[in-house]
Amino acid sequence: MKYLIVGLGNIGSAYENTRHNIGFKALDALASASSASFVTSRLGDGAEIKHKGRTLILLKPSTYMNLSGKAVNYWMQQEKIPLDKVLIITDDIALDFGVLRLKPKGSDGGHNGLKSIAEVLGTQNYCRLRFGVGNDFGRGQQVEYVLGEWTKDQELSLPERLEQTGKFVLAFTTAATQRVMSDFNGK
Repeated sequence: MKYLIVGLGNIGSAYENTRHNIGFKALDALASASSASFVTSRLGDGAEIKHKGRTLILLKPSTYMNLSGKAVNYWMQQEKIPLDKVLIITDDIALDFGVLRLKPKGSDGGHNGLKSIAEVLGTQNYCRLRFGVGNDFGRGQQVEYVLGEWTKDQELSLPERLEQTGKFVLAFTTAATQRVMSDFNGK
């Protein structure tokens, strides 16, 4: 059984340690914990890990955030992975830093990566794991905030939150979505 786990972010060193790239950072941590390496391929960098008889295709799209749907659709078709086996990891300013929340469907909430995925796939009914980045910014400063780097306190807490994110992802591949939500949401 195959799963497509997509971490949203932007390519390039200028974005590497920004809040908006938490999807990439989460997949880097998961791959590292499994001794997997990313390989540059069409529309993204991919890695493969195994967990309890399942194959997880980890994808960091190279399309930039606003065109994430193109990479997601391509890899779903390429790997023959149905929508119910796809998980998108994204930043979320509506959640406090480090709060994790799985949603089986929903609006894009103004997130351009999620908007692109919904447009290309023609549905908002796909699972997304939202990683809270907080919203400590002034009026009109949202873009600067999400494209900004972590605070020192956040940086110190990040390894533990990324480890929890990895556990969340693995649980997604072995249990029903509602059960995963019950066990992990908000923790």
